[in-house]
Amino acid sequence: MTIDWLHFTPWHALGGGLLIGLAVALMLFGLGRIAGISGIVSGLLHIKAGDTRWRAAFVIGLLAAPMLWLLFGQLPSSQLDASWPVLLAAGLLVGFGTRLGSGCTSGHGVCGLSRLSPRSIAATLTFMGFGFATVYVVRHLLV
Repeated sequence: MTIDWLHFTPWHALGGGLLIGLAVALMLFGLGRIAGISGIVSGLLHIKAGDTRWRAAFVIGLLAAPMLWLLFGQLPSSQLDASWPVLLAAGLLVGFGTRLGSGCTSGHGVCGLSRLSPRSIAATLTFMGFGFATVYVVRHLLV
């Protein structure tokens, strides 16, 4: 994936960060739940009584957001520089990692860090470190 650096402004990033922070705070204070995507989606696969509606609404909101964006402007262009097998393998590895780490970047990196959770700090340092190492190996050692 590439970023159009010529048209990047910090205001879009700041606005997105503020919206994510607002959504996380509303979820925590409104429902008493952590806005971790892997946990929310996983809960839809293992249905418990009274626990499905808010999870489904959250996922529908995630899927509807790009359509809502179209009311105000054009979606940013994106380009994937990987083949389908690589994307499939990456998705499976991310799924395995979220199960192994008991959460994902949104649960640990956004919600856990803001609560100063030691487990989330360790998890975030681990997945960010391995992410940096993977990019280095793929871009500089395997070329």
